[in-house]
Amino acid sequence: MPDVLGRCPFCGDELQVVRLQCPSCHTAIEGSFTLGRFQRLSPEQISFLEVFIKNRGIIRNVESELGLSYPTVRNRLDDLLRALGFEVREDVEAARETAEDAERRRDVLERLRRGELSAEQAVKLLKKSL
Repeated sequence: MPDVLGRCPFCGDELQVVRLQCPSCHTAIEGSFTLGRFQRLSPEQISFLEVFIKNRGIIRNVESELGLSYPTVRNRLDDLLRALGFEVREDVEAARETAEDAERRRDVLERLRRGELSAEQAVKLLKKSL
C-alpha cells in the first residue's frame, strides 16, 4: 500500500482526508480530517528524519552517514523543524556557531592525531578559530 501524500501533486497545497476505512471489516468514517505533521514532510525530509532518529540525534553520526558537513546537517534539521511547525529560535543560531567552532577544533585535533598536521600548524589553526 503506498504512503499517504501530504501535498497535492498539482498545486502543492496540503491535502485533506475525507474518508477512513478499516481494511478488515470495511467500516468507513467520512468527514473532514487533517493529516498529521509528518505527512507535511517531503520524501527528502522523511529520509533525513529516519537517519537522524537511527543515529539517536548524534549529529556527528548523521554527518558521517550522509557525508554532509555540520552546517548542512544543522540547516536540514532546522528546515525539518520548520516543516513540522516548530519555531527555530535565534539562540539556536548562536549555539550553532559555538558548535561549529567546537567541530573545527575537533577536526584540527583529529588531523594532528593522524599526523596530517604538525603541532605548530595545529596551534595556528586553533588560534584562528578562537
